[in-house]
Amino acid sequence: MSYNHLIFLDEPIVRKILSIIMLLSLIFLYAAAATGQDIVVVQSAKFAPYEEALRGFQGICRADITRIVISEPAQNDVIERINKIGPDIIIAIGMDALVKVKTIKDIPIVYLMILNPQSILSGEKNISGVTMNIPQERQLLIISKALPHVRKVGLVYDPAKMGYLVKWAQKTAATMDIELIANEVHSARDVPSSIKDLEGKIDAFWMIPDTMVITPETLEFLLLFSLENKIPILTFSEKYVEMGALISIGTDPFDMGSQAGEMANRILSKKDYAHVEGVNAKKEVISINITVARNLGISIDKELIARAEIIE
Repeated sequence: MSYNHLIFLDEPIVRKILSIIMLLSLIFLYAAAATGQDIVVVQSAKFAPYEEALRGFQGICRADITRIVISEPAQNDVIERINKIGPDIIIAIGMDALVKVKTIKDIPIVYLMILNPQSILSGEKNISGVTMNIPQERQLLIISKALPHVRKVGLVYDPAKMGYLVKWAQKTAATMDIELIANEVHSARDVPSSIKDLEGKIDAFWMIPDTMVITPETLEFLLLFSLENKIPILTFSEKYVEMGALISIGTDPFDMGSQAGEMANRILSKKDYAHVEGVNAKKEVISINITVARNLGISIDKELIARAEIIE
């Protein structure tokens, strides 16, 4: 019925028709809301990089979010709360969060802000995400640009945690005319002697995210080793550059959150998480300690300095 016909009807009939239209509109809106998608974000702690990652995620994925911060005292019933909510997807930010939720098998899980998720996963089909690992070839390219004289790079690692990454890095380094000298350790007590064993054999030391190797005691020994032997330290976090490492190649939390948001959108739209593969962080953040460079007598490529965060 057109509007022109409607104006000739009695006013009560018009009101009734309009009421029916409004009721149908409300029913439609309710149905649309009922099919909305819910996400539970399980966060290890209210840590600044985690908050930044969450902001990046929310900028891409617009679903309704319930956040659980497991470091808070009242959050011991995480699995129970998730089961009550019945979300379409779970976002795990940080290693502790992934450890807490990885037993869930019937809900897709996307992780981020985790250095080495493979250390706790065993082929779960419903879990994927964005790792903090910058591909070794990209790291080695940056190292080569920053320190073109470097031909021998040393590192110390626990083969149980980082073996697969080190083997891949050695193959990549070989294609770039860099020899990667990797010493295995099986106890934190062995780290200082393993670092000492590299004396006179390397041009730079590569600190990788290995929790056995990086402790307050071993870090102090490594920094002293660097100063005494004029060996620059290459690392993965700006905080170690502030402490005395030369250069770090780290990740951008906001960008990682955006990557995770894109992944969540694909899962929610396709309802099929089995074909959404995990990815590495695609954007790196470079930090350089200029004071350390001067103390070690190292000249850094100007183009690299221009795109890096400078620490003095």
